[in-house]
Amino acid sequence: MTDTLAREGVRLFPTGLHECPYFGDRPARLGFVDPRLPLDSSAYDQLLAHGFRRSGEQIYRPICPGCTACRSLRLPVHRFRPRRRHRRCRRDNHDVRLRSRGRVLDPAHHALYTRYVRARHPGGGMDDADPDLYWRFLTADWCHTEFLELRAGQDLLGVAVTDVTDGAFSAVYTFYDPDLPRRSLGTLAILMQIEEAQRRGLDWLYLGYWIEDCPRMSYKADFRPHEVFTPEGWEAVE
Repeated sequence: MTDTLAREGVRLFPTGLHECPYFGDRPARLGFVDPRLPLDSSAYDQLLAHGFRRSGEQIYRPICPGCTACRSLRLPVHRFRPRRRHRRCRRDNHDVRLRSRGRVLDPAHHALYTRYVRARHPGGGMDDADPDLYWRFLTADWCHTEFLELRAGQDLLGVAVTDVTDGAFSAVYTFYDPDLPRRSLGTLAILMQIEEAQRRGLDWLYLGYWIEDCPRMSYKADFRPHEVFTPEGWEAVE
């Protein structure tokens, strides 16, 4: 816990050690914010700025012994400059529109989520998540969350579940049609979240944790400029 958070009386409750899902030879541990802490948009904004993330009702961050490889990554949306591959992705998806459905439990979203998880993360524990488990994973009663749909005409291509604070978007989870790889829907969802954050006058898009040596996370660092959270604070990467 940082000195600032300690002074503000924020307690962390550590989990036991478990095997790191990214580095099998390292122990991992999470620190969860005291669930009795009153939370609202302002408090959540501050916790995001200290490298935390939300899963369901819980706020956490890695506190692994001897390892700081997992770093929170955020984009200053008004300074974002798309790279050639980003511009190509937008051109290839000129027919896709973003629409906020607010905080809604939609059977079509759940069906798409199930298809996505079974195709991309089989055996991960969420393959057969019923609507209740799915909802508890993605939302929190104290948080303003929006389900941002990516649609081409009437076709639902993807959903970016996004928390909204006073100054930021936080990308909670994105799922999309796994049978459309040529559309690069994961990249498209980030690009459209950036555009929507710009439209709303927000400052940041938080993309969760990033590990430099993890190839499947490399796409996050491809969005520049960005900042990563280090033990010394936020570090700008131009």
